[in-house]
This record gives sequence, structure tokens and C-alpha cells, in this order.
Amino acid sequence: MSAEQQPVRSPCVYVCCLDDNDICTGCQRSGAEITEWGRATDERRREILRLCEHRAREQGVWMNIGTVKG
Repeated sequence: MSAEQQPVRSPCVYVCCLDDNDICTGCQRSGAEITEWGRATDERRREILRLCEHRAREQGVWMNIGTVKG
């Protein structure tokens, strides 16, 4: 099964706290994206994850743990 066919898992890391910009400090989703997640298509979820990555990189908190070996 390709990555495009696999269900998209939630980025929630159970550190749920919205900052002044309505962005979760744990997963980097907005409040609206968190609310939308449960009914979003996998395509939309991937779009949200791209936004989360962008926000995390801007904040200097991006950790790409999924591809680190060793």
C-alpha cells in the first residue's frame, strides 16, 4: 500500500494548548483544523499536515522523527 493510500493518522502528541494565534503548541494545527480533522478526507488531512510542518519549521520546532534511523 502506497503512502497515498494509507489512512492519515492524527498529528496529535497530547500536548494540547492553543497559543495566541489559535495554533496548538503540540501538533501545530489551528483550532479549526483540529475540529475539522475527524471529518476531513485523507487528501485534506495531508494538506493540514503540510501546513503543520510549515508552521513548525517557522517556529524552529520541526522534528522529522519518522525518517531518522539509528
